[in-house]
Amino acid sequence: MRLLAIDCAHTLCAVGLFDSHADKMLAVRAPDIGRGHAERLPGLVDEVMTAASVGYPEIQRIAVTIGPGSFAGIRVGVAFARGLALALAIPSIGISSLRAIAEPVARAEQRSVMAAIDARRQRVWALLLDPDGNELLAPGEFTPEAAAAIAGRAQALVCGTAAPILAELNPALVTADRVIAAPEILDVARMAVTCNPADYPAEPAYLRAPDAKPQTAFAVARKAT
Repeated sequence: MRLLAIDCAHTLCAVGLFDSHADKMLAVRAPDIGRGHAERLPGLVDEVMTAASVGYPEIQRIAVTIGPGSFAGIRVGVAFARGLALALAIPSIGISSLRAIAEPVARAEQRSVMAAIDARRQRVWALLLDPDGNELLAPGEFTPEAAAAIAGRAQALVCGTAAPILAELNPALVTADRVIAAPEILDVARMAVTCNPADYPAEPAYLRAPDAKPQTAFAVARKAT
């Protein structure tokens, strides 16, 4: 299977073309751009397809991270993936950013893992998996104190951008050797190969309401016709 994987949920604008039979990426682009995913993503996808010498009709499914993460980045990635999948008449698969971070670590370490992303405002987004990838704690927004307590009770390895925050609150926690800021695009692709599209829709998974809200206080009444 040829699978196109996209991750715009964080500062990276990551794109990779994965060959599941060979279990390898044919081409990858993953610049750390911070913002501006909408402007960069189409060009990066074209670069990946050209580098892999693969035509768009050869893609058999598309995977995209659905958050939590940047509101704008998630919307860009999901909209692009769904639009391209519709044009090519192929499935699109939504992959949780937290699961894509935690599951490979849990498998490699054979222990429970908490993926924790710094959500700012004294909050973290977290998910807890057992060694087999089963959810012990569903994705949610927590105070750092609550997340650190949960990880401690589970004796979980903690990874993600919030790992140092939780370790300060609970020095007994074991954290990953490096701070994992975003999923590896290879892991996103591997996870999506066996997913049922009906169970993993490409729909944003926001864990917090957006800051921007429709203006209502000074709305002008529409003239009746």
